[in-house]
Amino acid sequence: MVSYDESGSIGRRYRRGDAIGTPFAVTIDDNTLEKNTVTIRDRDTMEQIIVDVNEIVPYVNSKLDFKYL
Repeated sequence: MVSYDESGSIGRRYRRGDAIGTPFAVTIDDNTLEKNTVTIRDRDTMEQIIVDVNEIVPYVNSKLDFKYL
């Protein structure tokens, strides 16, 4: 399931996602267009990492007990 949010600051968007239980937030920004990367934020650790867009699914799968796709 995916949710899109562009209202308010990025911090508020993260907190809204945390409140509804979203395990990961994927942020698309100017670097996505320039470098083909996104920022993934883990709700539980609040860790943020930058990954290539092709590595989103493998990264999320590595963090879950079950696999998507």
